Amino acid sequence: MAIPARLASSRLPGKVLADIAGRPMLQHVVERCRLARGVDALVVCTDSPEVQAAATAWGVQALLTPSSCSSGSERLAAVIPTLLAAGGGAAEHTLVINAQGDQPLLDPAIIEAMVERFAALGRPAVLTPVHPLPAAKLHDPNVVKVLRAADGRAITFSRSALPHVRDLPPEHWAERTTYWGHVGLYGYRGDVLAGWNALPPSSLEELEKLEQLRLIEAGVPIATFEVEQDCLSVDTPEQLEQARRLVAEAA
Repeated sequence: MAIPARLASSRLPGKVLADIAGRPMLQHVVERCRLARGVDALVVCTDSPEVQAAATAWGVQALLTPSSCSSGSERLAAVIPTLLAAGGGAAEHTLVINAQGDQPLLDPAIIEAMVERFAALGRPAVLTPVHPLPAAKLHDPNVVKVLRAADGRAITFSRSALPHVRDLPPEHWAERTTYWGHVGLYGYRGDVLAGWNALPPSSLEELEKLEQLRLIEAGVPIATFEVEQDCLSVDTPEQLEQARRLVAEAA
């Protein structure tokens, strides 16, 4: 399992080390990942020596990655030989879970479910959790939506609401069908992540700023599985305050 952690976030710089209840946000993520059963190894992947030093102090292996990495997946791909060695298995049999460094309330049960589903589905190329999206978040561009096929395969991801419901005002679309939000975790089969840098550039990825669209455009199938709710991702000062409030309430 790997946590990409970029210190110079464009929307909220330094967020992975932002204080939440006396501990950096990334440390909360690490602690929650450690609670998940079925994980053989945990590695932080970062472009920051400061983050590397902090993670090492928490007893976590931390790898330095190029600052030029444009996404968390690319950051993991940059050190994939070390990640596969940490897992101890063949690439095509290894699940590399990409957990987000900005989800301090990550539910360990989702990680455990991903491990179970990866085995049950016969080691799919990519696996990711989705949740039913409340109507209030349907048209929020900060919330990533997943358009799914009947078999659970992801057709595409977008910041826009999909599908578009013809002849019905947008505020009533959720009355016609279930919309799915993306939880933010990815489970990569090791050989797929190892081939990340060989994938062609994606115009959709560039437009939406969603790394999974590179896989979609390249024809790499993404399987999904359902969970009950999302895990808060911290991208704004307001969300950081929300995370602080929720952690305090849970203490």
